[in-house]
Amino acid sequence: MDYYSRICFEVIEKWLFRRKTLVIIGARQVGKSTFLKYLLAKYSNVQFFNADEQRIRDLFEDLSIPQLTEVVGDNKLIVIDEIQRIPNPGLALKLLHDSFPELQVIATGSSALEIADRIFEPLTGRHLLFYLYPFTLQEIYPKKSAIDVQEKIPFHLVYGMYPEICNNHKDAKVLVTNLANQYLYKDVLIWKDIRRPDLLDKLLKLLAYQIGSQVSVHELALQLKVKSETVENYIDLLEKAFVIFRLHAFSNNPRKEVSKMTKIYFWDNGIRNAIIEDFSYTSNRRDIGALWENFIISERMKNNAFLQRNVKSYFWRNYNQAEVDYIELLGDKISAVEIKWKPIRQPKITKAFTNLYPDAKTHIIDGLNFLKFSQVKDE
Repeated sequence: MDYYSRICFEVIEKWLFRRKTLVIIGARQVGKSTFLKYLLAKYSNVQFFNADEQRIRDLFEDLSIPQLTEVVGDNKLIVIDEIQRIPNPGLALKLLHDSFPELQVIATGSSALEIADRIFEPLTGRHLLFYLYPFTLQEIYPKKSAIDVQEKIPFHLVYGMYPEICNNHKDAKVLVTNLANQYLYKDVLIWKDIRRPDLLDKLLKLLAYQIGSQVSVHELALQLKVKSETVENYIDLLEKAFVIFRLHAFSNNPRKEVSKMTKIYFWDNGIRNAIIEDFSYTSNRRDIGALWENFIISERMKNNAFLQRNVKSYFWRNYNQAEVDYIELLGDKISAVEIKWKPIRQPKITKAFTNLYPDAKTHIIDGLNFLKFSQVKDE
């Protein structure tokens, strides 16, 4: 299997041995363990603990200082993979941080929900949080020209950017389908003891068919014949499990602009296509525009997270149905992006938006000029 250098490598590495516990979270199979093993190969006196193993969980069951001293040993750096699996993970990390000032601890987890509930509060002021997502184009093709990358795009629009998929093109369909099933029936269901996996499955399919469109929780609830609160809770869970993310409407003028609607996208195109069981090639797809929009926005969001850019992401729409696909707010600077699969003549951002925000930077992203935008090279 090829190893691809991750964008956040240098960001994380610069924080080593600076009296901060480093917490890295992301979905299963995005490469957290592989990434850390390559990172830790550079250092001596390192110990890697996989908390999926019962014997490792047993090691951390006793949080007395003598027991932790035995666990730490002569190591200068320890990694606890899938930290949420050990008993009292937040307290364990706090004690390690406070009792061993020369020790660097790195913890990883697969659920933002469990991590938040059980780890962050005890670690207040002691940790830094990083996110790891599926690959970006910049990570897979760092030295490829724009033309070379364009040739690879149809595959990634259909099968996504997970490391195992990128390393096994021939078996992509089987692997991404299996990965999607792990999302639905292994992690997500276990985390909250969901009693109606059929409801979660139906919700995911509805969301998958609506990427790029405004989503109404109320309408979803009517279709599923459940309460709106139930739908909202499931969406929140899927978001914290790194399956989907939401864009809220950007609005400074509620009288003219939509302010309460959201759009939902998938972090990975392959997962989305597996949910609807459609791996048709791009030339045969009616949803190619939505697939492309999902891909470009998720690429931008991943790179923003990896580079720790303090940006806020939205979409924009007014009550006359004029719309902008993606809005990015960096401080008081606004960027407006319209995303098109095929180049069009004299493309423009709708005047309904530019008249309200004349100082906003505008971009038209298509299948020929997307690389610079997706890789955040223009910042």
